[in-house]
Order: sequence, then C-alpha cells, then structure tokens
Amino acid sequence: MSTRATDIAESSRVEGYFCEVPHEPCAIVMFGASGDLARRKLLPALYDLAVHSCLAPRFRLLGFARTEMSDGAFRTNASEFLPKNGAGADDGKKQDFLNQLEYFGGKYDDPEAYRCLAERLETIDRENQLGGNRLYYLATPPDVYPHVIEQLGRANLAGPKNGSSWTRVIIEKPFGHDGASARELNAKVLRVFDESQVYRIDHYLGKETVQNLLVFRFGNGIFEPLWNRNYIDHVQITAAEALGVERRAAFYESAGALRDMIQSHVLQLTSLVGMEAPARFDATSVRNEKIKILQSIRPLQADTVWKSVVRGQYGPGNVKGAAVAGYREEPGVNPNSATETFVALKLLVDNWRWKDVPFYLRSGKRLARPATEIAIRFKRAPHMVFQGESVEPNSLVLNIQPDEGISLSFGAKSPGSQMRIQPVTMDFQYRQAFGAGSREAYATLINDCIRGDATLFDRADSVEAAWGLVDPILEAWQNASAPPFPNYSAGTDGPRAADDLTASEGRRWRPL
Repeated sequence: MSTRATDIAESSRVEGYFCEVPHEPCAIVMFGASGDLARRKLLPALYDLAVHSCLAPRFRLLGFARTEMSDGAFRTNASEFLPKNGAGADDGKKQDFLNQLEYFGGKYDDPEAYRCLAERLETIDRENQLGGNRLYYLATPPDVYPHVIEQLGRANLAGPKNGSSWTRVIIEKPFGHDGASARELNAKVLRVFDESQVYRIDHYLGKETVQNLLVFRFGNGIFEPLWNRNYIDHVQITAAEALGVERRAAFYESAGALRDMIQSHVLQLTSLVGMEAPARFDATSVRNEKIKILQSIRPLQADTVWKSVVRGQYGPGNVKGAAVAGYREEPGVNPNSATETFVALKLLVDNWRWKDVPFYLRSGKRLARPATEIAIRFKRAPHMVFQGESVEPNSLVLNIQPDEGISLSFGAKSPGSQMRIQPVTMDFQYRQAFGAGSREAYATLINDCIRGDATLFDRADSVEAAWGLVDPILEAWQNASAPPFPNYSAGTDGPRAADDLTASEGRRWRPL
C-alpha cells in the first residue's frame, strides 16, 4: 500500500493543485444518491477528481436510493450541482463525467435489491473492465447503515471479487449516537468487512490546513521544540457557525452540538494538535499516535462535568445585519427544546508533553461569524525588560475555514523615539500562496480511499475513544435539568458562562 508521501512524489501539478496519479479503475456505489449530501458535496467532489484526471478513465458511478429514477434523470439531476462557471465549467468534461453515471432504485433492507445490484455490478465490471474494484459510499441517514452493511454481506458483495481486486466502504458520521451504539455499529461492520476495508470519514480531515498541521509540526525544525508544556500556556480549538440548523432540525434535535461537532470534528483536531510524532507518515503510524492522545485525555466525572463544560442554546438575535429567529422558533424544532446549540469545555491531557496545559474547545451555531481555527497561546516572556509596557503573549493560529491559512503574532516596536510595543502578525494564506485551485475536502478523502490510503480516516478504536470522553457529559446532562434556555443571542460569541470557563484561570477566548 502506498503512502501519501510516496504518492506526492509521483504527482503532477494540474490547474493549481497536485493530482495523484490514479491507480486503478473502479465501480463506485453511492447509497443515498438522491440525498442532499450526495448532490451538494459528493457528486461535485467526484467531478472535481475526474476533471483533474484523478480518477481512472474507466470508473463508473452507480447511484443507489429508494427513489425510482432512470439513468437519464439521475444524470440530469446531477448536472444541476456541477460547476456552472469558473474552474471545471466545461460542457465537454461535464458530459464525459455524466456519461459515467448510472442509477439503481431499491430499498436499503431488501435482499432482492442487492441480488439485482450484484448482477448490475457484474455487468458494469465486465463491460468497462474495472477489474472487480468496488467502493461503497454510505451517504444515507445513520439508521440505514446497519441495513446496507448487512445486505452487502448477505449478497457476497463485501469481499474482493478476486485476488487482485479490492472492495472498500466509506461510512459518514455520525458513527453511533453514544459509546454503546458506536461499539454495536463497529461490531456489525466488522462482521462483514475487515477493518482495512473500512473508511470512517470526517471531512474536516481533508481540509488543507488540517493536513498541513502535521507538516507544520513535524516538517519544520523551528516549531516542534516549542510544542509542549514548557512554552505553551493553553490551546483553543473553535468550530463556530453563523448559520442556524437550516434544514437539519430533525437530525439536530436528536444530536445537538456535543454529538454533532465535539465528538467528531473538534476531537479530531485535538488529537492532531496533541499527538506525538509518528514513526512514519502512513495510516497505521499516524492513527496509532492519534488514539494515544485521546486515551491520555483525563476523563470527566459526573461531579467535574459542571466545572468543565458549558452548554447553550441560541435565542433571537441579529446576524450580519439581519434579524434571525431563536432555535426554538426554527421549523421542526420542539418549542420547549433542551437541545444544546453551543458547547464549550476544558480538557486536560495526562502525559509528559501536555501536563497542566488546558485545551479549551468550543462549537456553536448562530455565533458572530463562521470560523474554525486552532489557536496556540504561548507563555509570557519570563522577564519583561521594557518597563511600563504590557506585551501580549505570542499566538499561533491555524485558520481552517473559511479562509485557510496560518498566522503568528508577536510584539514589535512601533516607530518613534519612545519604546512602544504593539502586536503584529505574520500571515500565510493558502489561496494567496498556491492560487484558488486547492481541492475540496471530500475530493481529497475520496481520492485517498480509492488509492487505499486510510491516514486521514478514523479507526474503530479512535471512534470509541472519542465517545468515551463524551458519554460522561451526556449522562450528566441526562440526569439534570437543562439551564434556562435560550442563554445567548444569535450573532454573539455564545453564553456568558463560557467566558467564565476561561476567566476563572485568568485566560480569555479569542473573539470571533
């Protein structure tokens, strides 16, 4: 199996970003092909890969969903979500891509549908010489995952067709609703597939800045020596959204911010910030180090949850000059809902590198602005020789979205005869440095799966470890009444109690 480092060495630059040489043709079966995720994210990502020659010319995409639809109707619907202008807006390339699309209508729990699917795949494989390689993408609601997995196993569609072919499955988050359901789902998946075939996807890990975090830490001699308790005061990881629940009220009412964001995206970022250097840059080594950091986080107990975790729910407010409704007024939301739309928490890592360095995590909806970032706050200079001058501690900020980049702040003397120190920043922006051709996260991750590189995907033990950190919070909340909701206005930085979480230790959140 090739590593990302080896593949990059074999790459060629195409229209602004590296395009890994495609390895083998394959058939892609997209379960949930008529859904929102497939249309908005997955089809454009696959088109992006095809346009940049990152898919083998003989690939085929078979959409599977309950909706009855012809191949032609599926292609027409798909075309509506492909670029209409700018990069990739090429009618000839679009038509070439659409010609690779087919559709299969069936129920997710119907054995007969999978028998017919097996026959259809045999035909597709034979007519297009795909070598028996297959990728299944589960873009369905989570409660459908067990049905699809079970039926693929019963129809003998889970194993490689022959000794030289491969079969892989991508499973979207959320992977379980709590620790028990995650373990149950893992057990069902691993009864049908081998762990090496399973790719649990978190699209945050496909973002350039997230990937560059490993390069930044382990590819530069200047930063890694400072990445420890001797120099770092604390770490802040923020995943803020200005949007409300939009059309996801039914899902969000059963999930909330803790399950939706903290358990997956934010803890993934935490593991990348905190992990030790892997022995080599391959899937096994990187994921071994990520699980170690999750296992080193001090578990929260029932009595410590209330000191270390804050939850909130947004009320009516103003976002970008427009009045917006509160969460309880959103369509499909229970008017007495106790679902949290904001979570802030403090974690401690019990190992040599991070002893007594707090990690502050927060995520919420309807906040002041959209921003996902990792902020490393360094300790103050041990002795201030400039009398009367207050110098802000240095900060290193990795901006993940919306504008990917890295900034470093430090003190500098302002012009003039007086000794006046002002904070300044050095900024690096991906778009400015590399152009507008950086790849979307889903395209990166799908491409990695086709190439058999699981470095940026979650492993079963990592998923269960993350739930192990979240479960005590869920249990504490379940056994106590919610705080008076709403407790923050839309368009603000969140509830005041979140500020108290850091202020009690003389620190403060970075403003949004």
